[in-house]
Amino acid sequence: MDARDAVPAGWSKSVEPGTPDPLGSTLSRRGTNFAIHAPAATRMMLVLFATGGLPRGEQSLDPAKHRTGDIWHVFVPRVRAGAEYAWRADSDTRERGQEFDAEAMLLDPYAKGVSGMERWGERVPGGRALRAVVCDLAHGWGRDRRPGTPLANSVIYETHVRLFTRHPSAGVRAPGTFAGLIERIPWLRSLGVTAVQLMPVAEFDETDNPRVKPGSGEKLFNTWGYSPLAFMAPKRAYSSEPTADGTLREFRALVAALHAAGLELILDVVFNHTGDHGSRPVSWRGLDRPGYFVLDDQGRDIDHTGTGHTFSAATPVARKLVLDALRFWANDMRVDGFRFDLASSLTRGVRGEPLEQPPLIHDIATDPALAPCKLIAEPWDIGLYHVGRFPEPGRFSELNGRARDDLRDWLRGAAHDAGGLTERLNGSRDLYGGAVETRNVNLLTSHDGYTLADLVSHEHKHNLENGEENRDGGNDNRSWNCGAEGPTTDAGVLALRARQVRNAATLLLLSRGAKLWLWGDEALRTQRGNNNPWCQDGPAWWFDWDAAERQAAFTRFVRGLMLLAREHASLAAAEWGPAALKPGTPAPAGRRVALTAKQARHAAFTLLANGEADAAEFALPVPGRGKRWHLVADTAAASPADFTPFADSVPLADQWKRRLEGRSVVLVAER
Repeated sequence: MDARDAVPAGWSKSVEPGTPDPLGSTLSRRGTNFAIHAPAATRMMLVLFATGGLPRGEQSLDPAKHRTGDIWHVFVPRVRAGAEYAWRADSDTRERGQEFDAEAMLLDPYAKGVSGMERWGERVPGGRALRAVVCDLAHGWGRDRRPGTPLANSVIYETHVRLFTRHPSAGVRAPGTFAGLIERIPWLRSLGVTAVQLMPVAEFDETDNPRVKPGSGEKLFNTWGYSPLAFMAPKRAYSSEPTADGTLREFRALVAALHAAGLELILDVVFNHTGDHGSRPVSWRGLDRPGYFVLDDQGRDIDHTGTGHTFSAATPVARKLVLDALRFWANDMRVDGFRFDLASSLTRGVRGEPLEQPPLIHDIATDPALAPCKLIAEPWDIGLYHVGRFPEPGRFSELNGRARDDLRDWLRGAAHDAGGLTERLNGSRDLYGGAVETRNVNLLTSHDGYTLADLVSHEHKHNLENGEENRDGGNDNRSWNCGAEGPTTDAGVLALRARQVRNAATLLLLSRGAKLWLWGDEALRTQRGNNNPWCQDGPAWWFDWDAAERQAAFTRFVRGLMLLAREHASLAAAEWGPAALKPGTPAPAGRRVALTAKQARHAAFTLLANGEADAAEFALPVPGRGKRWHLVADTAAASPADFTPFADSVPLADQWKRRLEGRSVVLVAER
């Protein structure tokens, strides 16, 4: 079929009024309805292109026929899937805050596909020309079933579509794509994670970064994608399929493959700011800037996100767009949950003021279409910190920044005692009370900040390669390099680092509540001390699967802990309480602690944690009648003695006490 057939010749002579609902482009047997919100516009023009961007003409809309309230609409017969389009908007009035540009080609905020960014990293003189794509959303899901893993049992694997499989060592047919990720599902299953959380997949412009790498002059990217241009369009460059419809199919194939493997898919969604920030509007700014952005009384942007502007969460049109986007991903694409980037910005009012009962958060929490989905807030922005108190706690869980900080402080020896460690192991009851299992998501690392390997190797960020003179990235890393900054050949330092990563994995994976696990931490992936590589792409930043093989011993340790926590009710649900030591035996003090988790009719576990630099002898609780303590994990031991599967664990020679090396953790099981 000729690509031009998607848009019939002479189409502008046969247009019909169309309907204002639904917004976006809606395909039918007769053609396509187009509808867009632009309340202050007095002139609107629909521009159509054949597949591939071949111009096919444009049509100015008569408001008497093509406008209903704030919505402009038109039906074009015989326009089919694959047709591309854009809008032009202008106004005879210049209301405060509006930013009309009659020459700007504007993306439809409801686009399900975008053309002009199909090839990753392709830079075009004058910038990329972006067009929305008419998509056929029909899809048969067959026997697909959501895994429905309870939040408390979730281990969420955060990763990036491109960086995870782009390296040649990934051995996949379509590197850096949704299809490539499908081929690596066996690795995810072998780890024991229950969900995959993808960094942003909504369309963005990865070339939207003017900086270059110091020294080489190599152009940098917007690799992470936290600057969306279309909330509902999966990124074309993440697909091995050449069309927008093909991208939708490939994403759905990923969802179905994950579900078939028993894994959920959670999307990192960015509704707090956009990529529409250049000298010429790309979408929202050229349609209704006051409706979509937080502005002051003079029409200037208010920044609560660190990006120069804030997307509105309080205006009716912005709230509707966000809800419709979430419904699209949940219903049409069958994702299992959302991680809301800088979610506290979504609690702000029209002028950015904090709201006690934010309407958008309430809308999301009570929407029946989103009922099957996990809702995970990153509960802060620039100025607000909602850890432990994010609105709608009955539906929203939180990334627990307090847990991250307290666990890191104990690991690096900065905590005064083990009180913070004990609280975080128990799911932060001080923050969530009896709702630990539904509100708490523990983490030690995430895409923001150091990887696990770098957390024990660097005390200072090394971000010069980002082109901002090391100013970017956080400074509160709460890390310890174990005696040498960065790479070293010192055997003592390397041994201590190996112990510390085992300590970190043990404490995180044995804590109550859901856990977030950063991609590659199981193989000690390093970013060489860069705690903000949002702009980096290339072999040095892709997941090196050959290097991962060299860390098989640590991967084995992580797999063992994940399996252990999943199979034993005492680790999954019981609280960590003070170990019941023999009367008269002093309990550990300072940064040392002995804790026991016991669920009725299930094996008990005792965790001994020595946060001091010196070795110490720990008393063991008295085992149950006919039971003995068996060694499961010892982070001071080299592999394979660092972890023994429960069924293979051997009794301790001394059932009354255990010597722990400095900065180490021991786990014993009662059998």
